[in-house]
Amino acid sequence: MTSDDQQRVRAVGRGPKVRAAVHAATLAELVDKGYAALTVDNVAQRAGVHKTTVYRRWEDRESLVVDALTEHVAADIPVPDTGAIDTDLRELAAALVRWLTSPAGQAVLAAMFSDAARLPEIAEARTRVLDDRLRRAEPVISRAVERGDLPAETDPHELLKALAAPIYFRLLVHAEPVDDATAEHAAELALAAAHAGVLRRR
Repeated sequence: MTSDDQQRVRAVGRGPKVRAAVHAATLAELVDKGYAALTVDNVAQRAGVHKTTVYRRWEDRESLVVDALTEHVAADIPVPDTGAIDTDLRELAAALVRWLTSPAGQAVLAAMFSDAARLPEIAEARTRVLDDRLRRAEPVISRAVERGDLPAETDPHELLKALAAPIYFRLLVHAEPVDDATAEHAAELALAAAHAGVLRRR
């Protein structure tokens, strides 16, 4: 290792600073090169740490990408608590649209969907990221059920999927632009379906 490399490693520090630096480097590599070309070696070099430091915390490329993406999505799409399910759903949908149309969101989408056909591991990574998102947002629906704003048998995951589905369909299937109006419409559809009782637990 050169003296410059040693200085970069020392500058990163330990603990949370290392994790943050590696997460940032992972996302940067994903944006620049896509999932297929992402390597732990390049992530470590960009983060200014030894690759052994990365492997001590993440066992492989998939777990590293999943961890970085879940934290990134959680930060960019916060879970609202406005006290009303209609405004909670609108805020969730609007935050999803903002993220999907951001440079980072577009790069992540491209990597997670275009590479999936030739890299089976990315399908698993995508599932893990989406499952984490559903888990984090589930309290929005649970609180609404407790307040009596939604039917008692409403399935949180089904409602959240119904909220996201129109947005992803427009963006990925029809290649249409999505905006605040898209988010508003998605929230209205999901809420109507929940009130109609079609999103019950099975």
